[in-house]
Amino acid sequence: MLTPQSIFNIKNPEEFEDLALQVFNFQFNNNNVYRSFCDLLNTHPSDVNTIADIPFLPIQFFKSHTVVSTTDVTEKIFTSSGTTGSLTSKHFVSDLSIYEDSFNKGFTTFYGPIEDYVVLALLPSYLERDGSSLIYMADAMIKTSKHKESGFYLNNLSELKDTLLDLELQGKKIILLGVSFALLDLIEMHQFQLKNTIIMETGGMKGRRKELIREELHSILKTGFGVNEIHSEYGMTELLSQAYSKGHGVFGCPPWMRILTREPEDALHIQQHGKTGGINVIDLANINSCSFIATQDLGRVHPDNTFEIIGRFDSSDIRGCNLMVL
Repeated sequence: MLTPQSIFNIKNPEEFEDLALQVFNFQFNNNNVYRSFCDLLNTHPSDVNTIADIPFLPIQFFKSHTVVSTTDVTEKIFTSSGTTGSLTSKHFVSDLSIYEDSFNKGFTTFYGPIEDYVVLALLPSYLERDGSSLIYMADAMIKTSKHKESGFYLNNLSELKDTLLDLELQGKKIILLGVSFALLDLIEMHQFQLKNTIIMETGGMKGRRKELIREELHSILKTGFGVNEIHSEYGMTELLSQAYSKGHGVFGCPPWMRILTREPEDALHIQQHGKTGGINVIDLANINSCSFIATQDLGRVHPDNTFEIIGRFDSSDIRGCNLMVL
């Protein structure tokens, strides 16, 4: 029987593929938006034998439609950031416990128990608006960490600097989760030599600074914090799972999440590993919305299923936009 617990108990690629096909069948039959999209493509469950056969819903549908696979009451609506007047994505979450299981188990997969860390969250652009799934995750991690020093920082960079230096002296394990522009602001105030701190950037200058390529950003941050690697988190409003990078921009997924790439010129064709293409995400934690999403990111997947993000499609580059008229 398909349950959230079965999703988080996946042990090998065969179990992942089997559950992905079960989730596809469930969402085909219970998600009106996704069903209409599949109907436009003339794709029926009888046509789907592998995950490469599954249609991936363009992520823009989360801006224009209510993408749900359940009639349960919505507990929380996560929203994306957006410029004034622009449409924002809305993710209608009917069971927050699935999200909580996903980010707790996902973090533990890569870093061990959250309780072991002091969690410092430097996320001003997210704190300044409502509906951020990242803030929800960071808040839960702070509460789980059990360390009194864990907390959010908005504009109090001087206090954060003092806290970091004090925690380093105490030898505590620290994770500093920060948006890129705020991390740059912090190292312009003070140059660190950190030994016990993981610096994890969540991406994005949010219009506060000039965009930098990842290599340049990470080089500046490594020098400023005195660390060997910059870690990264890859997540988005439309997902309930995160991938993590421990350096060099190479991300790994938890067992219930996988990345594929599609041909840039043919959105319905899944590529072989190693080629650069549009990022498609399978997130089985999205069982109550849509688990199969075609993003606007460009990247490549390695044979071991790790992946890199190369950039983004321009709006004009998105193929298959005639399928957006549902």
